[in-house]
Amino acid sequence: MTLTLYGHPFSSFTEKVLTALYEAEAPFAFRIFGRDDPEAAAEWEKLSPTKRFPVLVDGGRTLIETSIIIEHLALTWPGAAPLVPADPAAALEVRLWDRVFDTYVMNPMLSLAYNEARPDDAKDAFGARQLRGQLSSAYAWLDGVAAAGRPWAAGDSFSLADCAAAPALLFAHWAHPIPEALKHLHAYRRRLQERPSFARVIEAARPYRAAFPFPTD
Repeated sequence: MTLTLYGHPFSSFTEKVLTALYEAEAPFAFRIFGRDDPEAAAEWEKLSPTKRFPVLVDGGRTLIETSIIIEHLALTWPGAAPLVPADPAAALEVRLWDRVFDTYVMNPMLSLAYNEARPDDAKDAFGARQLRGQLSSAYAWLDGVAAAGRPWAAGDSFSLADCAAAPALLFAHWAHPIPEALKHLHAYRRRLQERPSFARVIEAARPYRAAFPFPTD
C-alpha cells in the first residue's frame, strides 16, 4: 500500500523523513500544504494531535515524530541499506546521533529562525545569543567526532542519524555559520548534500528558500 506523507518541502523535519523515504525507495504520496492541495492541511489537522508535521500514514496507521516514522520505514521498507542496524549496539549508536542532531542542532536552529522572523520589537536578543552559543558548542563537538574518520554520523553506513543531520546542518549553517576552521564538519555537511537522496530533497525545496529569515547559499 502506498504511504502518504503530510508536510512541506522546506520544513527541516519533513526533509529528514523525505531523505529516509528516498533512501528506502518507498513509494509514497506527498501531500504538500499549499494552494495546490487545499485539503492537505485540513486532513493533517485531524491526523496530528500535536499539530506538527510531518505525519506519515501507512494504511490504517498514522505515525508522528520523525525518528519513529523512520524507525517504521526501517521495519517495513528497509531498502538497499537499512537506516537502523539490526545489531542492537550499532542501532543504539545510530539513535544516539539522531537525538544529538535533532536536539542540539535542529531545535536551536529552529528557535533562532523563529526569533529572527519576529518583528524587531519582539525579538529576544539574549535568547538568540544563547541559541548561537548552543550551536557553536555543538559544531565544535561534532567537528571532533567527524575528525575521527567516520564517513557518516554513526559509522560507515548512512543511517537514521544522517537523515537527521542533513537538514539540521543545512539550515543551521544558514542561521549561524559553521566556522571555516571546522573543516571536518564542513566536509561532512558537503557529503550529506551530495548524497542522492538528500540532493533530491534540496532541489525540491530550493524555490522556497526566500521564506527562511537568514541568507541561504
